[in-house]
Order: sequence, then C-alpha cells, then structure tokens
Amino acid sequence: MKTYIQTAIAMILPFISFAQDKGIDQIIDEKFGNATGWFVDFIFYKIQFSENIQIFWVLFPLILGATYFTIYFKFINFTGFITSINIVRGKYDDLDDHEVTPLESDPISESNNIELNKLKDIEGEVTHFQALTAALSATVGLGNIAGVAIAVSIGGAGATFWMIVAGFLGMASKFVECTLGVKYRDVDENGTVYGGPMYYLTKGLKSKGLEKLGKFLAIIFAIFVIGGSFGGGNMFQVNQAFQLVENITGGETSFIHGKGWLFGLVMAFLVGIVIIGGIKKIAKVTDKIVPFMVVIYVSASLFVILSNYTMIGDAFAQIFKGAFSPEGVAGGAIGVLVQGFKRAAFSNEAGVGSASIAHSAVKTKYAASEGMVALLEPFIDTVVVCTMTALVLIITGNVTAENSSLNDAQAILLTSGAFESVISWFPYVLTVAVVLFAFSTMISWSYYGFQGWAYLFGRSKKMEYLYKIIFCLFVIVGSAASLGSVIGFSDAMIFAMMVPNMVGIVILAPKVKKELLRFMDLIK
Repeated sequence: MKTYIQTAIAMILPFISFAQDKGIDQIIDEKFGNATGWFVDFIFYKIQFSENIQIFWVLFPLILGATYFTIYFKFINFTGFITSINIVRGKYDDLDDHEVTPLESDPISESNNIELNKLKDIEGEVTHFQALTAALSATVGLGNIAGVAIAVSIGGAGATFWMIVAGFLGMASKFVECTLGVKYRDVDENGTVYGGPMYYLTKGLKSKGLEKLGKFLAIIFAIFVIGGSFGGGNMFQVNQAFQLVENITGGETSFIHGKGWLFGLVMAFLVGIVIIGGIKKIAKVTDKIVPFMVVIYVSASLFVILSNYTMIGDAFAQIFKGAFSPEGVAGGAIGVLVQGFKRAAFSNEAGVGSASIAHSAVKTKYAASEGMVALLEPFIDTVVVCTMTALVLIITGNVTAENSSLNDAQAILLTSGAFESVISWFPYVLTVAVVLFAFSTMISWSYYGFQGWAYLFGRSKKMEYLYKIIFCLFVIVGSAASLGSVIGFSDAMIFAMMVPNMVGIVILAPKVKKELLRFMDLIK
C-alpha cells in the first residue's frame, strides 16, 4: 500500500503543475477534439424533423426500447410499484431463506444459482436499499439541477410533461437491465461481486447461442464505461462543483479563484478514501448522503411551490398546454431527454446499463427482486426530483426564451436564483448539495468504471489500485482544466453504452420474464 501511495504522489505532482497551466490543457483539448470529433459527431448526430426540431438518433432506441419493455412486461412500471417499495422496506427478505430452484433450459442461470446456494451468507455485498442509493447517487445530481433548467428554457413548461413520460417509461428499462445484472453476475471466492452488462452480455447471449456477439458487445461496453467514468462521471462533476463554489464565494474575488487544482486535490483525497473500500464502503456513504440531499432538495422545492400556491394551477396549465406545442416537444425530447441524460448519464441512466453494475452487488438470490427495486430509480430521479426543479423554475418565472442558450454552469445559477427568490439563503445550501451530489456521483461512477476495467484487465489488486489512482488524478485535472472536448468525448461514451446494452437486453427479455414469474409466484 505504501508503494501505491508513493506512486500516486509522484504522479499527482506533474498533474498539479499541468492543471495550473491553462495554455497547455487548451492545446491538448483542441488536439484531442480534432482526433475524436468524428466519434462525438456520430453519437450526437441529430435527425432533422422540421426547421425547429432536431432529435438525436440515440433517443429512438432508448424510447422505443423502454416502450417495448413497458408493454412486454404488462406495465411493470405501474403494477410493480407497491411491490418494489415493499422489497426496499425488507418485507420479502425472508424469501432468500428458500432454496433456489434453477430455471430449466438455462444452464448459465443454473450454475449461478448453485454457486449462490453454496455461498449462502455472501451471495451479495449490499442491501436492496444500499444498492438503490448507490445507483441513485450516480443519477441524482447536476442533471436534475442544470439539465432541467436548460430543458425548460429550450422547450418551455411543456418540457416537464415529456420529462415525466420519459421517467415512467425508463422504469421498465431499468427493471430489465438490473434483473439481468443480478442473474448473470460473478461472485468470487471472497464474496466480491462482479456484475453489469459485461457479464450478462457475455453469459446471457452465450446461452442464446450468440457467444461471439455477446463477447464483442461486452468488450465495447467495458471500454465505453471506463471512458464515461473518467469524463462525465468524474471530470465534469468536479468541474461544475468547483465553478459553483467559486461563484458563491465571490467569483473572481474568491479566495479559491484560480485554484481549481486545490479543490480537486481535496475532492480526490475524499474520493480516494471512499473508493478504496469498494462497493461496501461506497454504499455506506451513499445510503446516508443520497436520502439526506434528496429530502433537503425536495423539501426546499415544496416550500417554494407552496409559498406560491396560487400559481400551482397555472403552472400545471402551462405544462399541459405546452406539452404538445412544437416548442414543448423539442424541449421535452431534446432539452430533457438529451440535456438531462447527457449531463447526468442520461438523467436516470435507464437503458444505458450502468446502474445494473451497482445493483448486481445486492444480497439476494432472486434477480427479479432487485430489478423491481431498480425501477424506482427513474421515478425518484426524474418524476420526483426533476419535476420539482421544473415547477420551481416555472412558478418563479425563470422560463424565458433568452435563457435558451445556457451552459451547465449558467443553468445551475439560474436554478439557484429561482430558489433564492423565495429562500434568500438557499444558494449556499444548493452549493453544498451540488458538491455532495458531485461527490456521490464520482464515487459511484468509480465503481462502474472499475468493473469495466476489471473485466478487461483482470481482477488483481495491482489493476484495481492502478485504476483508482488514475481516477483520482482525473478528479484533480477535471477541477482545474477546461477540457471541453475531453468531457464531450466522455459524454459521447456514456451515450454509446446504450448501443451494446440495448441490443443485449432486448434479446434477453424472455429470460427476465421467467425470473419475474418465479419471484412473483414465490411472493404469492
């Protein structure tokens, strides 16, 4: 361990010097952008529908897939809602005492279940609630604050309606991928869980006679999730957190102005302390931070909304009236599903596959039980938190055409100003919330990236520490540098994760249905 720490210090010092030289990082950013621009342009290619409406092509497989799963599983996003809450409450925990009956004609599932029965007490690492908060910590964050502000600025109040629709549809996609994450996970001799799309693409498609396709898709996904963990799940988060802290403490006159590397160094140290302990340590942090910050944020939103209760009816009228206007559709599809998803791993990550990595570590023998827990994520993230932000912006009058060209930093300040108009001191609370949201997102995405890293490079301690050191270095660079092209490329990788994942989960949907029927029969 001492050797790794010394190596990390030796690697960090040059990065600090690099981060302070704004000229170098801009040159690198330009060169990197020229080299990777083709990939970003492909992933973010827009299909022109009319003069005013352009929609990213990647939205179609996400929306169509979510709609298909909603119908195929008989509206599980609605019919399974109460059961999901009961699972999180622990009502069905005693079901794991039952002996698991392997599904017929599924040798992969059978071998996994036999292995789990042998392990008995170590068939997972975290509880249902901890898995939920760990995954939520990667989704609830800047997209709920900045992404929504951009969305309603582009599409008006009607964008909120499409955001809610997207949230409900996404619940079905999240159910499918997280069920598969548990069904096809690996558990080593120490009880450490390795799971996610890499494993259900490899094992699941092999069971369908598509071994080569599964292996190829798994490798592609692993590469994308590593890149996404360094960029959108790391550099972007700490960069935006620093900008807000700098702004709230005086902007150019702030004591921290020009010292992004110092802010990044502190954040890297805190992130390193947590991620060195793996998913158990991450879950112990997120199961405290996430509920606390969501309650604070939603409570403040309700206070603003109820303080202007006479405007609530008009706000909903604007939402429904604008939902079917051209501006509303553009704002909903592009502003919400793109800005929200792009700036916080597609807002709720439904269909992207990343959340299944966290859910794979749950303590359960029944894959469908965790899939049902996971479907609560898009509801909490999008239907509740994002809708609250939108209502605050609408009621306080912060939805105007001149705000339609906001960047993320400006959008956060717009949301902050909306809260400040009713709660004068709330910008300070929001700053703390953004920093905590960014912190929790980084530690969760470090786990996602590490799982992809371990799949590609092996599970040795040497490889584990190497990834975590690199991740912490990116925290420092992301805080200090202006690497727009690097972050844009990493965001494109998060978008790209959807492609191999969606192919796999559509093919494996019948496997999920069998798992669901088995679990529901056991409950009955």
